[in-house]
Amino acid sequence: MICKVRDVAIHYKVVGQGRPIVSLHGFTLDHRSMIGCFEPIFTHREGWQRIYLDLPGHGKTAGREWIQSSDDVLDLLFGFIDTVIPDKRYLVAGLSYGGYLAQGLVNKKSDMVDGVLLIVPRIVGNPQARALPPKMVIAREEAFLASLSPGDREDFEEVAVIQTQNHWQRYSQVITPAVKIADTAFLERFDPRKDDFSFAINSPSFRFDKPTLILVGRQDHWIGYRDAWNILEHYPRATFAVLDSAGHALQLEQSLLFNALVSEWLDRVEEMQIS
Repeated sequence: MICKVRDVAIHYKVVGQGRPIVSLHGFTLDHRSMIGCFEPIFTHREGWQRIYLDLPGHGKTAGREWIQSSDDVLDLLFGFIDTVIPDKRYLVAGLSYGGYLAQGLVNKKSDMVDGVLLIVPRIVGNPQARALPPKMVIAREEAFLASLSPGDREDFEEVAVIQTQNHWQRYSQVITPAVKIADTAFLERFDPRKDDFSFAINSPSFRFDKPTLILVGRQDHWIGYRDAWNILEHYPRATFAVLDSAGHALQLEQSLLFNALVSEWLDRVEEMQIS
């Protein structure tokens, strides 16, 4: 499906019916990374409409010259939401840079959001200013890694802390294909991982009192886990979980815990709507 916002044709996919959940992927990924981790949760759960989109310069959504900042991407997202689910309340889930965008959505229009899921969210823009753990590999299958192409092996080893064939099978289905088609020229010009909003998303007065889940990896040497703790007081109904044996691909490396915690988050949202 395509939603036209200004001159940007945003490609997206809708699965299911019910309360909307807007899912935002991370840098160089596309909507498949969110489908891969989310859809197993809804195998036996009804009443939710999952909306997966490709951000500009990712997947099938082209970047544009006027998109110069995270503020521009956020404005584009508001236009998308207003077009696809006009006047509807929704949940938002964000992975990595998508988690940063999710915080922006909540800061700007919290009255329309009933719940937030932040998966290894970007908190600090400048990589040099992040509190990062040292890189650590928890599990490694050397014979399998030797069977990969040099490029695939390098990319996989850079991200994964569980470097096994089983993890690669999931990783290669939802991560690798997206990275290969990302618009590198656009993303090199505007690197959203390092671009901050023009407004403070964690000002002292900001509070979001709806069900929230913040998931971070204990071995995430890209984003870290300590910085996310600093936003916890802004989300008084947040569950905060630091998962061992998980890096920046937490949703794949700890899929069973991920599924359980996200299901519990959805339970809390449903209970809030009933009460």
